[in-house]
Amino acid sequence: MVANKGLIAVFTGNGKGKTTSALGLAFRALGHDMQVAVIQFIKGSWKYGELIAAQRFSDLLDFHVMGKGFTWKSKDLDEDSKAARTAWDFAKEAIQAGKHQMVILDELTYLISYDMVSEDEVLAVLRDKPKNLHVIITGRNASPGLIDLADLVTEMAEVKHPYQKGVKAQKGIEF
Repeated sequence: MVANKGLIAVFTGNGKGKTTSALGLAFRALGHDMQVAVIQFIKGSWKYGELIAAQRFSDLLDFHVMGKGFTWKSKDLDEDSKAARTAWDFAKEAIQAGKHQMVILDELTYLISYDMVSEDEVLAVLRDKPKNLHVIITGRNASPGLIDLADLVTEMAEVKHPYQKGVKAQKGIEF
């Protein structure tokens, strides 16, 4: 049995809670004085609660919002693709630098499913990561290769959501 190994975890599926689960792991890691990087690929300029909280952990937590907003509502997919590519290049550097014990790649799965970054490239970077680095990946429709490579995969299934009854996104719950 391997005592310590940097894990690759994937939180995917159509249900709510993927980013929330990843941030829960970040909070747990911060409690153990681990250096954590969060890189958000899709989220844009909203005032997310996690951004406000991140400022309180600035000595251990590097938080980077690098997206242009919700890609499926985009007015310029070319610009979104360039931003995604820039964010992925930044993420590769964060993974390879060896500064962090955990790197969260929030909504990375969309870069693969929208063909902004190839699955093969992502898998190669993950296979070559520092051996003790934990990498957490979130987003719907995780690719088969990503699921196969991961040590832990959790699929969130939507059973019920307040939006179905007309309840809008709420501070502290959705953002």
